Amino acid sequence: MSTLAEAVAAIRSGPQGAQVVAVFDFGGTVVDGLPRRSLARKVFGRGDDRLATLLGGIQRGGSDGDYGRFLQAVERTWAGASEAELEQLGRKAFSKEIYGRLFPEAWHLVRAHQLAGHTVLLVSELTRFQVQPVAEHLGIDNVVCTQLAVDDGALTGHTEGAPLWRAGKSAAVTEFAAGREIGYVYADSVSDLPLLELAEHPTVIDPDPALAAIAADNDWPTLTFRLRRAPRPIDYLRTIAGFAGLIGGALVGVLRKSYTRKRQTMADALMHDATTATLRAIDVQLRVVGIEHARAPRPAVFLFNHQSQFDVIIVPKVLDGAVTGIGKKELANHPLFGPLMRFVGVTFIDRANTEAAKAALAPVVSTLRDGLSIAVAPEGTRSYTPQVGPFKKGAFHIAIQAGVPVIPIVLRNAGEIAWRDSPIARSGIVDVAVLPPIDVSGWDPADMDDEVDSVRQLFETTLLNWPEPEGL
Repeated sequence: MSTLAEAVAAIRSGPQGAQVVAVFDFGGTVVDGLPRRSLARKVFGRGDDRLATLLGGIQRGGSDGDYGRFLQAVERTWAGASEAELEQLGRKAFSKEIYGRLFPEAWHLVRAHQLAGHTVLLVSELTRFQVQPVAEHLGIDNVVCTQLAVDDGALTGHTEGAPLWRAGKSAAVTEFAAGREIGYVYADSVSDLPLLELAEHPTVIDPDPALAAIAADNDWPTLTFRLRRAPRPIDYLRTIAGFAGLIGGALVGVLRKSYTRKRQTMADALMHDATTATLRAIDVQLRVVGIEHARAPRPAVFLFNHQSQFDVIIVPKVLDGAVTGIGKKELANHPLFGPLMRFVGVTFIDRANTEAAKAALAPVVSTLRDGLSIAVAPEGTRSYTPQVGPFKKGAFHIAIQAGVPVIPIVLRNAGEIAWRDSPIARSGIVDVAVLPPIDVSGWDPADMDDEVDSVRQLFETTLLNWPEPEGL
């Protein structure tokens, strides 16, 4: 048994460059297998057989019979559909269900290979309609999968050439890697043994019993990824209790400090009591490193990577008062969050209207100069993976104008506690790293692309090399 850190260290110390190919199997290695029952009926409504086929093919360690049934379902349900229809269906399935089952550990390995300059390949016996959206969000340019025949713009339901199953998959990878070294292969099932045997450094991921025995005999490294699980009834109950705690805590906080008649004092108490009650109810603990940077210097513009709807609970809890935020204008009318956010002084912007957004941000500079910090998600939206997206520059302009530093807050695994668009939270631990302040006073507002990207890279570097708590 190996650890993720050991695997990453081996990648960094091994051969570098594009001549080295790193191959990732899809189901069970990059994406957790979906339940065998049709998720289409639960997630998208009854009767969508095409979607049921698309989701049902994604399994962990499927057998020959499972794969044969998938191909039969493709022939039965996809014949006559256009490629555009299936592409749209695949992206819908990704955004609603599949993204939540991406292994963060797989992203970590993929990114390590990319930073080593390796050619990363995602391979699957499934179709591009299932695999391509995942590859795009992981930044993988190369995909090899089973091709489907098209006649006059419509799928026939049959494969174009041999399906990439067992030896077919390894043959396709060998063809892709011609003239290069297949340095690494990651797979989870004994059906992928021919694929693993191609690699200089094969690694098995949560293997089935047959592959586990083979890996032990060959002394192949074995990695364990955390299973992605759907919310359980207890998670729904905890989340309901969490929203009740949010409202109750907010009211208690305001009442507790109402005698001061100071709005900011009541707002700080609201955030403290509401976030504390919410996290306790959903059974989420925060493990924070660099907490001293959250306390000083103040005021500051705090930047956080956005992963879940519960980030707006986690970040205020870490900062613990004297902070407000910036949110999209739609939240102003939210029946639960709207009133609370308005009370603590959140500035709402219209992201669809750039000029209006800039005008709305002008008062934020005054807020900072008056001593109140701002927390901002510079990506502008929640991410599907641990990958940190491009940063918008608004927060940096604000910091420069107000004469305050920016302070990164890096969230790890918040997206596992609550999936990107899900209001349901699971219990667990969220890691938070508050990094040292960054002086932006010398930046040129008209030319700071490189500086902004360096801050984004700092987030990614922290995610890939998580700082140890002091004293360990």
